[in-house]
Amino acid sequence: MIEPGIFKANDIRGVTGPDGEWDADGAYAIGTAAADVLELAGRTMVLGRDMRTSSPTYSAAFARGVRDRGVNVIDVGLTSTDQLWFCSGSLDLHGAMFTASHNPGRYNGIKFCKPGALPVDSQILSEIKKRALAGPTAPVAEPGSIEHRDLLHAYADHLHALVDTSGLRRLKVVADAGNGMAGHTLPAVLGDGAFEVIGLYTDPDGSFPNHAPNPLEPENLVDAQAAVREHGADLALVFDGDADRCFIIDERGEVVSPSVVTAMIAVQELAREPGATIVRNIITSRTVPEVVAEHGGRCVTTRVGHTFVKATMAETGAIFGGEHSAHYYFRDFWGADTGMLAGLHVLAMVGRSSLPLSELAAEYSRYFASGEINSTVPDAAAMLDKIEKLYADRGEIDRSDGLTVSSEDWWFNLRPSNTEPLLRFNAESVTQSLTDQIRDEVLAIVRS
Repeated sequence: MIEPGIFKANDIRGVTGPDGEWDADGAYAIGTAAADVLELAGRTMVLGRDMRTSSPTYSAAFARGVRDRGVNVIDVGLTSTDQLWFCSGSLDLHGAMFTASHNPGRYNGIKFCKPGALPVDSQILSEIKKRALAGPTAPVAEPGSIEHRDLLHAYADHLHALVDTSGLRRLKVVADAGNGMAGHTLPAVLGDGAFEVIGLYTDPDGSFPNHAPNPLEPENLVDAQAAVREHGADLALVFDGDADRCFIIDERGEVVSPSVVTAMIAVQELAREPGATIVRNIITSRTVPEVVAEHGGRCVTTRVGHTFVKATMAETGAIFGGEHSAHYYFRDFWGADTGMLAGLHVLAMVGRSSLPLSELAAEYSRYFASGEINSTVPDAAAMLDKIEKLYADRGEIDRSDGLTVSSEDWWFNLRPSNTEPLLRFNAESVTQSLTDQIRDEVLAIVRS
């Protein structure tokens, strides 16, 4: 069983089980389709899975599907998404990761990549969809092999090769894994005693008994914020379900904006490689291009989404990229996103300084953001046209990703959702009151 709606713009994601949107037979059909579309017959791919209760069954069915089409499989078992990117990059193989990221436990999905952790574009995913919906392809005469391999410590060693954490002052760090895959990778990365780690919800559990694995929602940060204050910790790292995103909380228990984190890491990378290119998406703070220019770098702006960021990084040879959603991309990690490596960078910055994280971050907190606000709109395209006409004489218009209107003191962006009848609003300005004013003006029109 496969419902067409599980195929999204950049991955596969849907409710599992007999009353859901796909089942193990569907995973098998997707496996045969992926093997054919990606032309993997006679080749090898790497396969990983998260801790969701459906992941062992679904990933095994997928593995049977690709093997029945003559593809060899290296199964790395339980893994975070960024560890799967590492496996694809270091082995130079196509990859498939069974995860639904931050979605509730009854969901599962697949993220694909090409060798070197390169993204699979929507056209390829559309072809996989077409073939999978037509049913599984017949097995070949000689099925592929399967090998089980543990690459967790190789992944941890690679991260530490990219960030020098030697000689740091010993930090007290709260790490909230949200019962996701960071609970699997944290001991290998931070378990050498260099940091005092206070773990929250580090047992991988696909039912997510403590809080949803989505750090974009403020209620899912509350426990880590409280733990920082209770233990007098230097900072907290909060991961999403598949641990490719990492939110940072300072020693006061306050969230450090992902735009600020992007600027901070950009400075570190530019110190290592002067004049390098940094990528940010269109709704990341203006702080980022300002800071990059101040430190002699070049900043390139792209559309929101990992496919666009990765493609732009590859085109420009960028050393680093960051998004407002706490996805951080590194050239030396095959251009892929990794929350754990971003966390290591922040730990290294704080550990080398005598200042607390809040003071280090203050230099990069220059504007006031609205945060992302969603509105249900029946005709998103018509609404964008309407807003553009109303604001045409108030700022510069950019339609490269939804609608962005920019003036000297403020900007706002409206983007349609890929999967729902929603418009996503983001704004930023030089004062909180101006941000509130722009927010209220635009949303009053959108929701009229």
